Amino acid sequence: MITVTQDAIDFLSSVIKEQDIENLHLKVNVQHPGTPMADCHLGFCEADEVTTGYDSQDLGEFSLYVAHDDAAYFEEATIDYEIQGASGQLNIKAPNLKGHAPDNQAPLFERVSYFIDAHINPMLASHGGHAVLTAIEADKAYIQFGGGCQGCGMAKQTLSVGMQGQITDAFPEINEVLDATDHTSGENPYYS
Repeated sequence: MITVTQDAIDFLSSVIKEQDIENLHLKVNVQHPGTPMADCHLGFCEADEVTTGYDSQDLGEFSLYVAHDDAAYFEEATIDYEIQGASGQLNIKAPNLKGHAPDNQAPLFERVSYFIDAHINPMLASHGGHAVLTAIEADKAYIQFGGGCQGCGMAKQTLSVGMQGQITDAFPEINEVLDATDHTSGENPYYS
């Protein structure tokens, strides 16, 4: 159950009333749960739109629906509305949203994957791209680029100058990072 402060309930109630839609509520879920890229999405919903995969939290004038699959990520979560000067801001704090970095005893593949998600993908995201670890064989890690990095003429530079150094510094077991990407296909490659 998410703790929703009275200030947040009052603010959200007023926003819902402004929509002038009967039986309007809120639904919250997680995108990329348990990863460093995790983010929560709070949006409007009508009660008849909500499937059986949600729990309902009655907040008086409206209900907050939380996806069953996301419940663990919202443990200890709070929604608050804070006044800052002449304006206010709705804040959602969910300390379990991003999960936890694997410890040193976790398999190398899991640790490197988490590292890529936490340290490399935020930089690549600014160009509409991302990278995924596909395999580790001996002392070599194989990554696959996606989005704007797939087909980009700078992918080789990104890999050799940026990613390889970060990964090999963080994981001495890895000596080389190789590109396993088919740069000519994909959903949103830089070049088609």
